[in-house]
Amino acid sequence: MTDSGALVVRGRLVQPSAVVDDGVVVASGGRVTFAGSVSDALATGYGPAVETVLPAPGTYLLPGLVDLHNHGGGGVSFPDVTTASEALTGVLEHRRHGTTTLLASLVTARPEVLLERASVLAELAVAGEIEGLHAEGPFLSYHRRGAHNPADLQEGSVDLVKDLAEAARGYLRTMTVAPEVPGVTGPGGVAEALVEAGVLPSLGHTDGSTEQAEALIAQVTAALAAAGRPIGPMTATHLFNGMRPLHHRRPGPIAACLAAAARGDMVVELIGDGVHLDPATVRSVFDMVGADQVVLVTDAMAAAGVADGRYELGPMSVEVLDGVARVVPEEGSPEPEGEGPIAGGTAHLIDVVRLAVSGGFPLVDAVRSATAVPARVLGLTGEVGSLDPGARADVLITDADLHPLRVLRQGVDVTAGRPAPPRS
Repeated sequence: MTDSGALVVRGRLVQPSAVVDDGVVVASGGRVTFAGSVSDALATGYGPAVETVLPAPGTYLLPGLVDLHNHGGGGVSFPDVTTASEALTGVLEHRRHGTTTLLASLVTARPEVLLERASVLAELAVAGEIEGLHAEGPFLSYHRRGAHNPADLQEGSVDLVKDLAEAARGYLRTMTVAPEVPGVTGPGGVAEALVEAGVLPSLGHTDGSTEQAEALIAQVTAALAAAGRPIGPMTATHLFNGMRPLHHRRPGPIAACLAAAARGDMVVELIGDGVHLDPATVRSVFDMVGADQVVLVTDAMAAAGVADGRYELGPMSVEVLDGVARVVPEEGSPEPEGEGPIAGGTAHLIDVVRLAVSGGFPLVDAVRSATAVPARVLGLTGEVGSLDPGARADVLITDADLHPLRVLRQGVDVTAGRPAPPRS
């Protein structure tokens, strides 16, 4: 059944609900033609190609990972790039570690800067190097701004949404908004304009109440249903981080997000890197809402994959120490050095998956939340995030400890240039 140019990889195949111990993926023309057990492959005519390929002991075969929230890596910050080739360096840093589908995230900045950056990054989307853009801001809470420049925060603007979608050439995929910011919710507001433009609103960086969060969730859910968009449901941008904390008398947005996720109206992002969230928090959310309503993300910034030091994240300076990125306090600020807000992550998405598994979460669920679930949010089920026949041949091959060994994107090996995994 295989042609002479078919690609065959063998190992422990991680499928959505189980691990096939003696598994195989066959691909041709950049697409998966078979994924399953070796015995089934032999029974369906793939014998000659499969029998000549032996798996390395203990290896896993995963779908290529899908990151919905990523500000850069390899020393490159997506919110600061001026050329597509510069941005590609950051994309490849994550691709070589298994993230084969990625949204390049912007941060709050002046409107003209956002439009310039969106235009640059759109070149990569047109070329197929990234799936699209995520705009984190500028319609965010001053009080929960995190690493976003307070001077550039603004009220909701439908005109800016339209301009940004145009600058991104239709590749603006998601946008983080705070429901309490004037102009975001309600008729004729930003949330409505985003759905009309085919952009998925994401609730985040908010100091709003439960009721304000519920209002945004209800509006977006209804608008998506009416529009018949193949995207969604809406997401919560890095749940817990950049939000009013959950309190039993003032539950805030977190309670609304968890309830919405539990009933299927929302998918919540979790930065499960051991810095932004305690592993127990990650486990609790998985247990409460289920893996199909959780997306694992990196929120990576320029320092992902490179050394500690000083970096830029849009207009903000960031200091990375021991892999933790924090905003550098302005001169004269009473805030001590090294105690500013966390300013993104420095992990690759496979690191987040590995940490979830080492914390006791089932491998198949952790992988699904970094592959099939984000693919569904983007409306890409069947295209990426799985190894089903017909899907893009994006395969991450890891060792037994989930360290990347080889990465295929559209059947092409993109592993070159990545450091060897650490020895166990």
